[in-house]
Amino acid sequence: MTDFDHHSDACNADPVGYYRAYREKCPVGRSDAHGGFVYTTRYADVVRVARDDDTFSSARATAGGDGTAIVIPRGPGLEQYPIELDPPAATGYRDLINPLLTQDAVAKLAPMIARHTTRVIDAFVTEGSVDFVRDLTNPLPAAVTLDWLGFPESDWAKLAKPIHDIFAALPGSDRAIRGAQGLAYLDERIRDLIRDRRAEPADDAVSYLVAQRRGDGEPFSVDELVSVIGLLVAGGVDTTTSLTGSTLVHLSRNPEQRQRLIDSPDLLDGATEEFLRVFAPSQSMARTARAEAHVGGCPVSAGERVLIPWVAANHDPAVFPEPEQVRLDRDATRHLSFGIGSHRCAGAHLARLMFREMIIQVLTRLPDYQVVEDGLVGYPTKGNQTGWDAIPAVFTPGRRAADAATGGIPVAVARPGGDRDLVVEAVTTVAEQVLEVRLAAADGAPLPTWAPGAHLEVRLPSGRVRQYSLCGDPAESGRYRIGVLRETAGRGGSVELHTVAATGTTLTVRGPRNHFPLVDADEYLFLAGGIGITPILAMVREAVRRGTPLRVVYGGRSRASMAFTDELVALAGDRATLLPQDEAGLPDLATLIGGTGDGAAIYCCGPGAMINAVERTCGDAGRTGQLHVERFAAGDDLEIAFDPAANTEFDVHLARTGVTLRVPRDKRMIEVLREAVPGLTYDCEKGYCGACETRVLAGTPEHRDSLLTADERAAGRSMMICVGRCTSDRLVLDL
Repeated sequence: MTDFDHHSDACNADPVGYYRAYREKCPVGRSDAHGGFVYTTRYADVVRVARDDDTFSSARATAGGDGTAIVIPRGPGLEQYPIELDPPAATGYRDLINPLLTQDAVAKLAPMIARHTTRVIDAFVTEGSVDFVRDLTNPLPAAVTLDWLGFPESDWAKLAKPIHDIFAALPGSDRAIRGAQGLAYLDERIRDLIRDRRAEPADDAVSYLVAQRRGDGEPFSVDELVSVIGLLVAGGVDTTTSLTGSTLVHLSRNPEQRQRLIDSPDLLDGATEEFLRVFAPSQSMARTARAEAHVGGCPVSAGERVLIPWVAANHDPAVFPEPEQVRLDRDATRHLSFGIGSHRCAGAHLARLMFREMIIQVLTRLPDYQVVEDGLVGYPTKGNQTGWDAIPAVFTPGRRAADAATGGIPVAVARPGGDRDLVVEAVTTVAEQVLEVRLAAADGAPLPTWAPGAHLEVRLPSGRVRQYSLCGDPAESGRYRIGVLRETAGRGGSVELHTVAATGTTLTVRGPRNHFPLVDADEYLFLAGGIGITPILAMVREAVRRGTPLRVVYGGRSRASMAFTDELVALAGDRATLLPQDEAGLPDLATLIGGTGDGAAIYCCGPGAMINAVERTCGDAGRTGQLHVERFAAGDDLEIAFDPAANTEFDVHLARTGVTLRVPRDKRMIEVLREAVPGLTYDCEKGYCGACETRVLAGTPEHRDSLLTADERAAGRSMMICVGRCTSDRLVLDL
């Protein structure tokens, strides 16, 4: 027995450090706090418990007695469907709400979300001061969620505050009582809205919900709909309030990261996942053991409560190296802030969209905001939920959207580009194991513009996703050019692209995005190693065009392994130095960096060891502030390795609809399925979030995810349809 208590003062003061200490000395243990429970701290244990509905239940009945059983200690409140049910009882309610919250359905809400965000910021932008919680992060998610559902505008403010009060107040306090009274009003208004929409449907989510039927053909009861809608309201409001507030505080404290997002707004797309990882609004949940079990070597008795802290899993160094650092360019999509398994948050896409719109508009319209640290008020306990109750800030007053539109002041920035299919126009070998791949639109249409430092995200036929820097000329609007090094010791992405890249092949790409922009400078020093020449080549071309003094040093294992050398020399002339390692050894970094002026920008891209050496040298020379780097990772080291050349065609039969579809060798199963199954649930498309887990009724699945256990794979009862395939001729799914 330990003295672990996630509601203690020590945990409230530093939740990450608290869980880290227990992870290091006793990662799974038993506490007698709050009636007793088993706690976990490791990512793998949290995932195991959260996904095992047969052993670990979310239902109140299993825990025995009234009150919310998915948190410790149990709390008051009406039962919320489907989060407080186990499959199969929960399945019908997930099927009810999923079509409303798919990526495509949520994307249609973007104009409404932008409109509300603009309206809310307009209310204070001229004042020069704000309480972000009171004036933005609470009212905006409430307005969006309630508008989407169909509540009249007169309800938005009345319901926003009590929802926040429930999360931000101490249990039993006057504020908590007021919050409970507000939720009673919410219950009443939901019932009114259900009645009104059944009598007279409108174009809103509640109208959709009341028109649906259960599997037996009967309509959902009013009480069932009240429970589902109440959860949608609670889940859509304060969680986004918490995430956005925590991010705004962080960016105020870390102005260099705020400036990176201002300079490269499309960096926010990936950074959103990092902010979710670090600032998970829901810190922990709980399950109740149905039977004897073991978690991380610790025995668990039937009826015992088990704490699954998302915050601890999100900071497990076994999954996220140096987890306490906030890295805007980290691939953090394995985070568990939306949960995992059957109760993974259905509203994840909506939460992301609201968050991004608020952050984008704040950074665009209030770029110099500064949080008043003395006025910060956090939640009184962070055991279950975390967030801020007050975030006062000051900023240079701006103009309202209508005034800004006429005054030439931007009120929004371009959002990242979506998916598009491009055709391989040509493939050329440009060095040992390096291909140049040229991509164009099938109809020859111009492609989105880009600037030096930008990259494309390429989704390969296997489902693997890789990023490649654009190395061509931005003035060529009809094609993109990337360089791809075949890394035989990698996780298979580059090998796959080398295999499939042929004239006429269609590849799905996203972007361009630019996390490595070329800043204005008095002079440039470009340092490239190996395939790191790709972004540097485009930068050299731009620096030459500007007439800015430059020097570029390009190294590689051998001259034959170095791509684009002729083009580089043609651009830079004697300002380019080629250093094949087998001929010239390593560059003298101290001399190169020491020879730059105070107004120089130093750009480096290449192997990790090279970048580390450049960072150390710049630090020693006092040049760290002038250094810009981009690291090339070999891919996600937790991905499952497989040979895409072994892909076979197969039929997938959908048991519920009776439809049979053919999945070709060069297409992912989810791409075929989502054209035929409205409301199909998926998120990461990489095989590790669990959102697309689907029951297999017949056939032999080929598992390419990194989530299922060895026993689950062998059983073959479910699979991740975003990456999985089939080794038999026919697969039957519960769809």
